[in-house]
Amino acid sequence: MGNIKSHMDERILVCVYYGPNGERLIRRGYELSQLSDSPFYVLTVDKLSSDEFDAEKTSYIDQWRELSKELGAEKFILKDNESRPIVKVIKEIAYKHNITQVIIGEMPQNRWEEITKGSFVNVLLRELVFVDIHIVSVDRALKVSDEAMYEKGIRGFLRRDEAGFLLSFSKSKQNLFEGVFYKEIGTDFNNGIFKFVCGGKSHQVRVMEDHVIEEIKEPPNINVNEKPRG
Repeated sequence: MGNIKSHMDERILVCVYYGPNGERLIRRGYELSQLSDSPFYVLTVDKLSSDEFDAEKTSYIDQWRELSKELGAEKFILKDNESRPIVKVIKEIAYKHNITQVIIGEMPQNRWEEITKGSFVNVLLRELVFVDIHIVSVDRALKVSDEAMYEKGIRGFLRRDEAGFLLSFSKSKQNLFEGVFYKEIGTDFNNGIFKFVCGGKSHQVRVMEDHVIEEIKEPPNINVNEKPRG
């Protein structure tokens, strides 16, 4: 009788950092976990405390957390307020959860940084003995379309008006959704994308001149005084 692969033979750790490629890395980790019938974890590390995150970073964290839950990740791990090098944190989490494979994104590092500081991947390889490392290249098309076209995200709100939903940047009891607004570069009007989390899922809608131009389905028994996640 042949050997039966144990569910615990492989354990995958996906390391995500601030930016639009985090979702791509998490989905790659999920695909690998499905192929190997193994659990996967998602880790993000930041020097700032979570209460110091700006609206855009908070939005990314919320999206990654929800996606990890949706795909059945074993655990979403946020290591904030970290003064240690990222490699040290990855090593700690990897050994704590008996990780055998680590997925990271391609690091933007120039030749001078490699000479003076050493390659991030080489340092990681030295620290993680007997752990396989997968490097996922940056999706340049995504980076151009999702970053270059919009300004830095700012916290905003949606409230109802006669035409549907109106974008606002002031706190009010009339606000139904709280999220992050990404304004298109090169426009004087509030045109862009509004991203928010509702009903445990991430959503995004188009905004033109302060008005949402897509349908938003409100969940039943929505509590306007309950603070949604951005």
